[in-house]
Order: sequence, then C-alpha cells, then structure tokens
Amino acid sequence: MSVVLSFKYYSMSVGSGDLLYSFFSTVAVRLEKEAWGSRFPVIMNELYAGKIPNKHLRHAEKELAQIKTELKKLPRTEVVWDFEDRSLRPPWGDYISDSVTDMSNYFVTNEGRPLLDVVGLAIHLARNMKESVLVESL
Repeated sequence: MSVVLSFKYYSMSVGSGDLLYSFFSTVAVRLEKEAWGSRFPVIMNELYAGKIPNKHLRHAEKELAQIKTELKKLPRTEVVWDFEDRSLRPPWGDYISDSVTDMSNYFVTNEGRPLLDVVGLAIHLARNMKESVLVESL
C-alpha cells in the first residue's frame, strides 16, 4: 500500500504505509514514552487518523520541528518498526545506509526524500493555501 499526503489538487508521495507507521511508532516510543499523542497530539493523533484540519496546521509545524530536533539526538539504530509488535524489524533488517546519520533522517520516502521534509512541506503549503492535509492510501 502506497501512501500520499494530499491537499487541494496536490499530492506528495510518502511511500509504504509500514514506513509511515514506523515513524509514528518511533515517535510514540522514543519521544512520548509510549503514551501515543501525549506530547505531539496534532501529528500523532490527527495526522495518524488521516487529516489535519487547516486550523491546526500551524501547531503541526511546531510539533514537527520539535520532533525533528529530538529525533536528531537519537542514534540511527533506535527505530521502532511496529508500536504493537516490537519484535518486528524493518524489511532491510539491521542494514542502515551510511547516509542515515540519526533518527531525524532515517525515514525516507520512496522518492528518496526525507519523510520529515515532505511532511513539513505538505503542512506548510496546505496552511498557505488554507487547506487541510489528508493522508490517503493508493
């Protein structure tokens, strides 16, 4: 299943749903002490549920910036592939590209772009267009 972020008539490719879920799982476990949405409610609850209304996008930008800052402090080995089943590992196992320096750039879209940059750009553009950001499966 491929996932995109969409707003108005734009869509931005994220990649697999598993990769996006791994991002949410990593944030919940490593940054929120396993209390999903406790520190980053817009990103972790609204984006995860599939929609950030325009009125919450400014707050989403702030949350995403904080998430990026905190993930940057974590070594690249701290990925959580699945919040509910911690025994699951990424399909590539323990191989991590040398271009991945920490958890802030671990997640990469199927187009090779950092996931956090793509999410940030979608939020920024949608906010400027007074649109909501949707997560859609293709």
